[in-house]
Amino acid sequence: MKKIKYIAIVIAGLAFVATSCLKDLDTRPLDGNEITAADVFDDPEAYKQFLGKLYAGLAISGQQGPAGMPDISGIDEGFGQYLRGFWYHQVLTTDEAVIGWDDQTIKDFVYHSWSASDVFVAAMYYRIFYQISLANEFIRETADDRLDARGVTGNLRENIRTYRAEARFLRAMSYWHALDLFANVPFVTEADPVGSFFPEQIMRADLFSYIESELIDIADEMVAPRANEYGRADRGAAWMLLAKLYLNAEVYTNQPMYDKVIEYTSLIINAGYDLQDNYAHLFTADNNPLEQDNFNEVIFAIRYEGTHTQTFGGTNFIIHAAVGGDMNPDDYGIDGGWGGLRTTENLVNLFDGNDRRALFFSDGQTLDIVDLGNFNHGYAVVKFTNMRSDGTPGSRPDHVDTDFPLFRLADAYLMYAEAVVRNGGGDRTTALGYINDLRERAFGNTSGNITDGQMTAEFILDERARELYWEGHRRTDLIRFGRFAGDTYNWPWKGNSADGAPSAMRYNLFPLPFSDTSANPNLEQNADY
Repeated sequence: MKKIKYIAIVIAGLAFVATSCLKDLDTRPLDGNEITAADVFDDPEAYKQFLGKLYAGLAISGQQGPAGMPDISGIDEGFGQYLRGFWYHQVLTTDEAVIGWDDQTIKDFVYHSWSASDVFVAAMYYRIFYQISLANEFIRETADDRLDARGVTGNLRENIRTYRAEARFLRAMSYWHALDLFANVPFVTEADPVGSFFPEQIMRADLFSYIESELIDIADEMVAPRANEYGRADRGAAWMLLAKLYLNAEVYTNQPMYDKVIEYTSLIINAGYDLQDNYAHLFTADNNPLEQDNFNEVIFAIRYEGTHTQTFGGTNFIIHAAVGGDMNPDDYGIDGGWGGLRTTENLVNLFDGNDRRALFFSDGQTLDIVDLGNFNHGYAVVKFTNMRSDGTPGSRPDHVDTDFPLFRLADAYLMYAEAVVRNGGGDRTTALGYINDLRERAFGNTSGNITDGQMTAEFILDERARELYWEGHRRTDLIRFGRFAGDTYNWPWKGNSADGAPSAMRYNLFPLPFSDTSANPNLEQNADY
């Protein structure tokens, strides 16, 4: 692990941390005791350790516990963690959440008033490209000519082939986040020369095609669905990312591809995944197949374990920040609430009173949010918890054990149904059955089932909110339905108004950070920023 710490520092030279100008990775350190990329892979175990660093980059923020040796600089380390930044962009900008804190420009996410100088936007951008840079270096160092030069053969070489496919998946996923959030971004792969240069900007449709081709190319090299170590990506994860890409293709490329959504969600649905019997158990401290029997719904998750993955981001942030007011932190397995996150009445009002997915705390809370800084204004969300499914707390109250499900079967059901409704093919009776499977779990019986006539695009958008809230899908969903920026749909504190107000259409995209556009002459800023 010491070697991996050093290699992470070396590779950080590839990250877009200060500017888009890539730093020279070929330079040997003056200190002969330091370890470089060329040295690290002398150890056969380093390949899997480096792959572990790629996965860890989604979960933690640096090289030394919850703070110390951060991967990116210029922002509080907790704010700069990948999942926390992604959650801010996908959830805090929607009707799913508000935040009462006054940290720097954080409320601008709620208000739809961010700018190209926003530190939180920059942190997510740089975190994405840090991950891409790490993946590029791993892919570069595992090319056949490099392995031949090191004399790597046999089982290790076969394992490295799988590791490399996973690294390409992780790079594709980060590029998808860049595509979705920022559209036209700097583009670098392992094929680019190592050294100082300004990356070219890739257009959104071209980046879509690149991600698509990468995922199709690696699918057969990935481990079969549900056959990899839990927490590592498999073929099901690659199919799911393709399905997500195709679901939003009309936004990204102006070309609908709902037939492809049907194709890939069908592969996922028939791959042996099953719905978890208890919805709430998907978000507990033991939400993984190693601890819960018959836990087969999650396709790909960011893993946490309170002793070994300590961070002020991720699910640790989501759970701690959602507790305050009259809530007892012990009930959620934590050492104290941070009193920041609540939800809006728009989300609460989507639920029927018998829907078990409505995991809200309302005692002492008002439904209306008159004062954004008052935690008692707005219902609290208790969907994620550091309590185990048997009612006992996680391993530590200060750092949670709860994994974050990026992809799960319920989403594939809803994607299939939406693609059917949008004339992508498939079977309407099958789609209706998938939705009612989710609703039977939610209601405990068939009382919540819908009819074919009720299965409309509007219903599916609302059902996605009920099923997937706080899981990082809402912004992308609202944009696909034309409900995010503009005046078609408002919610409390959008537009910096307690009642909600229209926002400018430019907010359907985030700006490229000013620090990058000012440094790289190849970059053109998104419209109206």
